[in-house]
Amino acid sequence: MRTTPNGRLGVNSVIFCIETMPNKTHEHQEITDEILKEYIIATSSLHRYFKFEWGCLKARHYCGILHLNHANYYILPKIAYSETQNLNTFIYMLIYAYDMKLSNEDIAHCVNVKSHSIVEVFVDIFAKGLLNELKRGVYKEYQTHQDNLTTLRGKYLLNENYKHNFTHHKIYCEYDEFSPDNPLNQFLLYAIKYLQRFVQNKKLLKQCEVILDEVEAKVIDIHRLTIDFNRLNHRFKRSYELALLLLHQSIPLFTTHQKSFAFLFDMNVLFEKFIARIVKELDSDTQIQNQRVLNDLILKPDIITSKLIIDTKYKKRESIKQSDKYQAFAYGIHYQKDVMLLYPKHLEDRDRDLILGNREQAVKLKIASIDLDFDGCYEEYIREMKRRMEVLYGYNFN
Repeated sequence: MRTTPNGRLGVNSVIFCIETMPNKTHEHQEITDEILKEYIIATSSLHRYFKFEWGCLKARHYCGILHLNHANYYILPKIAYSETQNLNTFIYMLIYAYDMKLSNEDIAHCVNVKSHSIVEVFVDIFAKGLLNELKRGVYKEYQTHQDNLTTLRGKYLLNENYKHNFTHHKIYCEYDEFSPDNPLNQFLLYAIKYLQRFVQNKKLLKQCEVILDEVEAKVIDIHRLTIDFNRLNHRFKRSYELALLLLHQSIPLFTTHQKSFAFLFDMNVLFEKFIARIVKELDSDTQIQNQRVLNDLILKPDIITSKLIIDTKYKKRESIKQSDKYQAFAYGIHYQKDVMLLYPKHLEDRDRDLILGNREQAVKLKIASIDLDFDGCYEEYIREMKRRMEVLYGYNFN
């Protein structure tokens, strides 16, 4: 096991686990394991993450883990020559892109996946963090209730009393109660119950569930969820964001005979979020996904810095599509800035400058790549990626 000079675990800390792990493949590569292949073909909810090409079943641009028959199958990005580097880079990008705010101990736990299950690690981190906050006190807020009571409490509801209590000796009233049964806790309880299906060790999640025993169990639509955070409940925001990420990426595949699931991340989205957060920290004036509509033309560049438009492209080396050139030209003309198409290196460099348009309307297009491969602990990795972005082809954000 390798440690960095400051004593933290470095990326080589998982060399034994990942290098000897048999159930792994890479994005865009063929699925050769027959059990996994048959299962994917038979499971329609997984078809969008894979493709048939020349008679072969191949992974698309989704990376993560599939759990099937008590076995874990990894799909890793192809960023480095080392499998350890590929796994750790994927984990580091996830942590940073989604701003998980993990401690050094948590991050070391993530990369030292002796059980080969990233999901178990992330759920464990969620449960530990949430349990610590719940022990400090369950978040409560005033909730408005209407009920038929034997004594007056709060506000007397005249119309409701005419409707319900014309012949009864009760009082229909509306009152506020300082209660733990609020939307934030209802979501946390839903997440706790939901995530128990994906892990073997449920002890910490069960402890959280017991503490929230006064909260009503509800099915939550995470796509319509809105939680307002304030100084009283802000300490739960980390747990909320991590739970939301896990719920969004989970793909339950449960049947009466087996308990299978998948956690897969779109590398296009992950790469864009990762680069966007780096640039935002380098240039505070950066805007992310700023959409404008010009007549019938919709402009939505990934990243707008104070000096440059950056459009991320998570693709392997190929000729630049004409549609990408048109898009870059429209961005450059409207925003009056140079445009960069930024690719991951994928073991190959991209370095090319183009001029789009003519003298009257010309846009400078820079086609560049960033090498995401770096051997270091999490802090060293992020620091190096920031340096590479800042000096990329002589560009300086400051």
